[in-house]
Amino acid sequence: MNKDTKNWTWVLERACDECGFDASVVRRADIGPRLVRAASDLQTALARPSVAVRPSPDIWSPLEYACHVRDVYAIFLERLRRMLTEDAPTFANWDQDQTAIDERYAEQEPSVVAADLVRNAEVLASAFAGVTAWERTGLRSDGAQFTVLTLGQYLVHDPVHHVWDVTGVRQS
Repeated sequence: MNKDTKNWTWVLERACDECGFDASVVRRADIGPRLVRAASDLQTALARPSVAVRPSPDIWSPLEYACHVRDVYAIFLERLRRMLTEDAPTFANWDQDQTAIDERYAEQEPSVVAADLVRNAEVLASAFAGVTAWERTGLRSDGAQFTVLTLGQYLVHDPVHHVWDVTGVRQS
């Protein structure tokens, strides 16, 4: 499958060309710790003096990426809960770019974002740690189907990729 910015399910099939992360090899037990590690890495980046500076007009600042990941964790917690309690729920589309504008990501307080990010990571990691029904399914609004396991693998790529966006460091 070709990389398509509208359909990111390709990250379940091969390593990301940009950050190098291979979500397909993420094991169940690694999902939560990977989410927490990425939050910690972004928390460190939030301590930089230039945290709100965009490297170019079309690339988010570290602060904006951290806000995004914080919100991704909250959204995926809800999706995970729905998958575990409903039969094949369909998830509403989330316009992350519009959310960044509406929530004024670039103007948020880095220390508050850092605390919320770490808290959301820990809550989501705990939720994944308690999963016993890994084959339950859910559907994205475009029809892409996930199991709880593939949702977790797909999810891990997002913060890992954004750590790479912010730090330039690839995580294996």
